[in-house]
Parts: sequence; C-alpha cells; structure tokens
Amino acid sequence: MVITIHQPAYLPWLGYFDKIFKSDIYVFLDTVQIEKNSYTNRNRIKNANGATWLTVPLHLKGHMSNVISEIRIDNSQSWQNRHLKSIYNSYRRSPYFDNVYPKLEILYQKKYEFFSELAYQHLIFWLDELKIDTKIKKASEILMEGKGSALLLELCLELGATRYVSGELGKNYLDERAFAEKSIQVDYQNYHHPQYPQLYGAFLPNLSIVDFWMNTQETSLIWNARK
Repeated sequence: MVITIHQPAYLPWLGYFDKIFKSDIYVFLDTVQIEKNSYTNRNRIKNANGATWLTVPLHLKGHMSNVISEIRIDNSQSWQNRHLKSIYNSYRRSPYFDNVYPKLEILYQKKYEFFSELAYQHLIFWLDELKIDTKIKKASEILMEGKGSALLLELCLELGATRYVSGELGKNYLDERAFAEKSIQVDYQNYHHPQYPQLYGAFLPNLSIVDFWMNTQETSLIWNARK
C-alpha cells in the first residue's frame, strides 16, 4: 500500500499530482497549521509579463492557534472574479482555452467559507481532469494526534502503508528509522519537470496546473514513472 501525504494546495503544480498519481491513498493533511507565504493558498500562472500569483485571501489573525481545516476565506474580497479574469487574460490564446475555460467558470461559481473545503473540492476537479483515481482521505477524519514525522507515521500505520512517498524536503525532518522499524519504506520524490508547449516566450517550470491544462492535454508528460 503506497501512501502520500500533503497539505491542501490551491491550483497545485505538476509535482503535487505526480505524488498523488504514484500512490494508492493520498492523505489531505488539513490538521496542521498553515504556513504563511507558502504555496498552500496561492500559486503562479504565466502571462505576457511572466509569472504572476493567484492568491486566495484568508482570515489569518490568530492562525497560529488554528489548523488548516479551521481557516476561513476572506470572501469580502472579489477574489474569484479576479482569478477568473486573470486566467482569461493570460490564456485566451492558448490552444485548449475554449474547451476548458468554461469548466473553470462553473468551478468558481460556488463560494466556500473554509479554505480546506475549497481546496478539497478543487482537488477533486483536477484529479478528474487528469484521470487520477487515487483514493483520498482527509486527515481531519482520521483524528491522529502526533506532530511532524510522528504524525505522518501514525497516518501511514492507520492506513496500512508499506511504502510512503515523501517530497524531497522530507529528508530534512522525517525519522526514517521509525518508519523502518514499522516496515514502511520511505521514497523521496525526485521530480523531473516536463517541458510542454507554453505561451509567452521561454519555458517557465513549476507553475500551476492551470498553465499545463490550458496548453496541452498530454497528461502522460506529468508522470515521471508509473506506480
């Protein structure tokens, strides 16, 4: 049983989906604190001026005492319309725009109070578009109490993992010995970002899934290797 675990992310990059694709179960880690200025509630798209950020505004006052599942969106701002307008202006000349942009218009019609629910529902949308059938579990529905590496190990044990796929940064904090003692193999993702047709000059890697989706439908380019 291959498990991967990651915090919710808004409009994730390709490596996020590569990890999910290579796993049997993906744990949507909504029980940890949000990191300010991370990719949790924002990502980049590309326009004629280069990369630009799309950010979901959040109510972060006192956020250090809250976990991601408790963080509310600041819906007093018209951020959904702004994001759609930015995507429209950036990609209206892309080859797949006419086919896929209407789907985004539908996706952005619904408002959410909590960021984690928005990220979860958007994730379901992207997994469907990419034809990924990995099972998803919310950490908030499993109710583990550990922190850091111990929390990840608890989740893996609860779900019967034999292998855990970690991001490269996991090398900085994972207790590999503890995983080995429970007969769980740890693999670190070494993602080789593909190049694909892209608007506006030289290729920029590590952008949101939106950039890939607007420019190509060759999803096989995302996966460095099969399961």
